[in-house]
Amino acid sequence: MPTFAKIKFMSKAFADLGVSAPLLRGLVDLEITTPTEIQEKTIPPLLENKDDFVGLAKTGTGKTLAFGLPLLQLVDTAKPAVQAVILVPTRELGHQIYSHIESFATHLPEMSITATCGGIPIKPQIERLAQTTHIVIATPGRLLDLMGRNAIDLSQVSYLVLDEADEMITSLKKDLDNILTELPKKKRTFLFSATLSGKIKQLVQNYLSKQVKQVSADMKIVGNEAIEHEYVVVKPIEKLNVLMHFLSAREGERGIIFCKTKAAVNKLAKNLAINRFSSGALHGSLSQPIRDRIMGQFREGHINILVATDLAARGIDVKEISYVVNYHLPDVYETYVHRSGRTARAGAAGFSLTVLQQEEVQDIADFEQELGIHFNIYKKPNARNIEDNNTFLWAKQLFKTKPNHEVDQHVKDTVKTIFHHLTKDELIEKMLASYLKQQKPAITTSQEPILKRRKKMN
Repeated sequence: MPTFAKIKFMSKAFADLGVSAPLLRGLVDLEITTPTEIQEKTIPPLLENKDDFVGLAKTGTGKTLAFGLPLLQLVDTAKPAVQAVILVPTRELGHQIYSHIESFATHLPEMSITATCGGIPIKPQIERLAQTTHIVIATPGRLLDLMGRNAIDLSQVSYLVLDEADEMITSLKKDLDNILTELPKKKRTFLFSATLSGKIKQLVQNYLSKQVKQVSADMKIVGNEAIEHEYVVVKPIEKLNVLMHFLSAREGERGIIFCKTKAAVNKLAKNLAINRFSSGALHGSLSQPIRDRIMGQFREGHINILVATDLAARGIDVKEISYVVNYHLPDVYETYVHRSGRTARAGAAGFSLTVLQQEEVQDIADFEQELGIHFNIYKKPNARNIEDNNTFLWAKQLFKTKPNHEVDQHVKDTVKTIFHHLTKDELIEKMLASYLKQQKPAITTSQEPILKRRKKMN
């Protein structure tokens, strides 16, 4: 098949949706050939109609392309003004969307796009906005700051996109309300959310027109169809040990552990670091350079585990995430969808483990019914498994401990004299015995029979 014919064939599916030639060429460059369900349902009405729009789709279904292509086609580059604003809950998601839309617009040289998100100095953003800008991707807090400084003119905005609206309405509602009241009334609003919760319905009723068009994509499309959902019930004292047993079994794989609060993220990340897990913490109180460094380490494979809050994890687009762990059960169903959607990218299989306490088990049925998924029970490690795993972690910690060169040489020589007659195996046996003896006060009643059996065997 000639190259030109191949390009026409590859682009036909999007051409049938009404996508313009320059954007089709960009899709060919990106090797994007087949629209997802949300793209098929979203692109034509955004291009053809004049109404507001609500799109319901899960994480990983291609929403950025669904609204990005129509925006690029609708914006008039001959008009030197901000015509479209895309609001996102986090700077990571903002920069991700900026990168994607820039790549879609490769063959639109006159199109000017910028990201104005928090966490980085505002002065360069002000200077950038002094130049011609057509599309702005922003976090609510930073956009309000720019508006307060009269650094951005939104009087000619014709299109507003609210991406991950469920997250913004949960954590950024006040900022969102302040922005929506300042934008021109004659504009089209495109809202995208994982589910149509009560808060989202209220937002639609308050700020979108009565002629709003609503579409939804199959929950199991693309990112979520290959995810296995399981839960394990633990006592509070067992929680960390069960998690570490799971992580040891997944050594070498990349995953994200979700906690509800920044304090919980910091505490868990510290415990994992002590036990020599390759991990990093990610939450909103970290400076942007630190967040960028941690995300860079994660993307490049220098660390395998991210411990994160829900908001900080928005915008993480790493394909090789094989599992997620809900260290705390989320409060709302759509949060679970966003968490689990971090895995099973690009057709790969995924795994989502939820760690529960006994009183939370009753909530699983509600999650299953609301989200149309099924949870299996994860086989909980027994006391012997936990003890053995903790011993292995202790050995790894010991192996990775750096020598202390400040110890006096006389002390070193004396210690060596004490151990010089021992073989390597004898020394290891004594070290193991010492470690297990130190752990004995923390051993639960369920472990006592195991220790008795071991004594008999010895």
